[in-house]
Parts: sequence; C-alpha cells; structure tokens
Amino acid sequence: MEPKIEFLKEKKFIGKSLKMSFADNKTFELWREFMPHRKQIKDNVGVELFSIEVYPEGFFESFDPAKKFEKWAAVEVADFENIPDEMEILTSPEGLYAVFIYKGNSSEGAIFHRNIFQNWLPNSEFLLAARPHFAVMGEKYKNDSDDSEEEIFIPVKIK
Repeated sequence: MEPKIEFLKEKKFIGKSLKMSFADNKTFELWREFMPHRKQIKDNVGVELFSIEVYPEGFFESFDPAKKFEKWAAVEVADFENIPDEMEILTSPEGLYAVFIYKGNSSEGAIFHRNIFQNWLPNSEFLLAARPHFAVMGEKYKNDSDDSEEEIFIPVKIK
C-alpha cells in the first residue's frame, strides 16, 4: 500500500451534504438525494463524482463511532456562478494528498481505510492535515462491484 503524494490546487465543489457518524451512516440517503439533481450543475470539471468527508478538528484523536462529521456527494466545478437550488458549495484548500487506489466492493472500504490510518500513516513521513478527505469515482467506479476502482485522497502534511 504505497500511495502517490500529490499537491492539489484549491478545488470547488457543488453538491449536497449531510451530518452523520460511522455508527449512523447516511451515505445511501445522501447519494439518493444528490443523483437526480446532479445534471443541473453546470461548469463541471470532468465527469467524476466526489464523496467528500469534512471532519471536525480532533476527530481522529480518539475514535468514537458516534462522533459526527459532514459528508458530501458532489462534483467539481470551475466556479460558483450557477448554483442550483437546494445545492451547496464547498471549497477544498490546496495542499498535499496521499492518493491511494482502492479496488473492490465498497463494503470492504472500512478495512482499507483502517489500514491507511493504523498502518501506513503512522509509519510514513506524514501527518494527517485538516482538509477535506475525498474519494473520486471515475470511469472505473462500479457501485457495489468487486471490479470497482476509485481514488482515495487523504490530506497530509510533512512531519
């Protein structure tokens, strides 16, 4: 499990968000609400879908599955000039990201993420940075398929 380290410029997103926890996961509900309206978003940068998590400060210091965070279903846009009704905006600041390729069914994603945070990150030259985390679901993404592939972006900074 060796990621690419990439510097990303600021990204702009339009989508929908929900507060949730790992214990009260509302991801399906979020995407069910977002998908029928995604075609209303103009000025898209690519065709990829973004699953974004915005964690409050200190979220990872002591794991609590009931602790709330904000999750987004979104697309990247060039600007915020045309924001459809009932949609929200999010800006992700520039910075370093560890980029992992996840292959497999989304039901196994928790194990993959646990390995990043419990094994790779502590043994790397990086610390977790306080920026949004996201998964990019492009042309190789196949919902709930063992053949699915997505990119996982974890915000990092040098120790």
